[in-house]
Amino acid sequence: MSTARTTLRLGAGAGFAGDRIDPAQDLAEHGKLNYLIFECLGERTVATGHARRLLDSTAGYDPLLEKRMRAVFPHTTASGTTVVTNAGGANPLAAAELVARIAAEVSIGSARVAAVTGDDVLEQVLRHDPVVWETGRPLSEHSEELVSANAYIGAEAVIPALDLGANVVITGRLADPSLYLAPLAFEFGWQPTDYATLGAGTAVGHLLECAGQLTGGYYADPVTKPVSNLAFLGFPFADVQADGSAVFGKLDGSGGTLTTRTCAEQLLYEVGDPAAYLTPDVAADFTGVSFTQVGLNRVAVDGATGGIRPDELKVTLGFRGGWLGEGQISYAGPRALQRAELAGEIVSVRLREVHGLDAENIFVEFIGAGAAFRGLDFRSDPHEVRLRVTAQTRSFEAADAVGWEVESLYTNGPAAGGGARRSVTEVLSIRSCLIPRHLVTTNVHLLEGRS
Repeated sequence: MSTARTTLRLGAGAGFAGDRIDPAQDLAEHGKLNYLIFECLGERTVATGHARRLLDSTAGYDPLLEKRMRAVFPHTTASGTTVVTNAGGANPLAAAELVARIAAEVSIGSARVAAVTGDDVLEQVLRHDPVVWETGRPLSEHSEELVSANAYIGAEAVIPALDLGANVVITGRLADPSLYLAPLAFEFGWQPTDYATLGAGTAVGHLLECAGQLTGGYYADPVTKPVSNLAFLGFPFADVQADGSAVFGKLDGSGGTLTTRTCAEQLLYEVGDPAAYLTPDVAADFTGVSFTQVGLNRVAVDGATGGIRPDELKVTLGFRGGWLGEGQISYAGPRALQRAELAGEIVSVRLREVHGLDAENIFVEFIGAGAAFRGLDFRSDPHEVRLRVTAQTRSFEAADAVGWEVESLYTNGPAAGGGARRSVTEVLSIRSCLIPRHLVTTNVHLLEGRS
């Protein structure tokens, strides 16, 4: 437990792996934060991190980690702000070593960087052989190569690192709201069985975890929900009390908006059951949450609670699933859709008859003519259509044929195709399972970065 504080200010520095950096830098410099949190990990993100690590043992963490830390380190060091992030991805130790080197270059004095490991549970799931949710079959009955298995760990894994005085804590698959709950539980001395307060803290974390979504990003619609200055959207912070109640805000003069409506939308984001939002820390109950506008871009939240935490932890599984080939080309002007349809037919026939691809693995989309509506009839007369052909294959060579055949439409297909693009990417199939909590053991590794 830290020294007693009556209020703790937490800032959201990122809501996903590819998020902007300048709003976090603004918070670090002007936000008067106690903690700056970077949420950088999704289910596919951690699996792709493992794929990179298989090729390079020093890789696997968030590719933007260095840029993020160089941007905020001078300010967090000067203000005494602690950074917590799950940007370690598939390689928290390598990420911590990188951050320690950066700290030695740009910070004043020394920085204590902690890596939290133990979420990588590949060996445990292979031994335990859990049922895979998406198939209903035991893991051992799946023929695809399993390359990653990461358990969602909770706040308890981070608190020992904070207790050691870490200035930066880097984890792997730490649950999103747990990034915020850990500092709250540490600073306020919340106990692991104080489920009501942990539920309130989890609500704070859930509201902040997507960063700019709380301040108008994703919420915005130019007609029904206009939001000003989205190009310079400010990320939110929260002033949290020891009972878990909080007031959310953003920096004065930053873009976006923070209202009871933006908060209500974010509260329900990715929540299946508001009465039992399961995390590694608690079964949070959001049904009693209330929001009150207490000022311009200031919203108070209260009423969240929680129940006993689950006995099992969710695990994200990453399977190698072959290769995805893609090709795109545009048609414009009269009969654009008809020409795109002819082009799609040509490519499909070539992929089946020349390259031996199975018809059920070939997908043709007409972007601009209803592709996003997946089968609904929007067959008007669009002025431009972009043909997109994809196919999942077992080999790189077969996948490469997709873009090749689309590109060959320049002179072997309908009139006036342009802007062809092609790509091949490895496919990682993401699935989930549960394992008993006692099979997951976490550890803290402390590094020193000295200038």
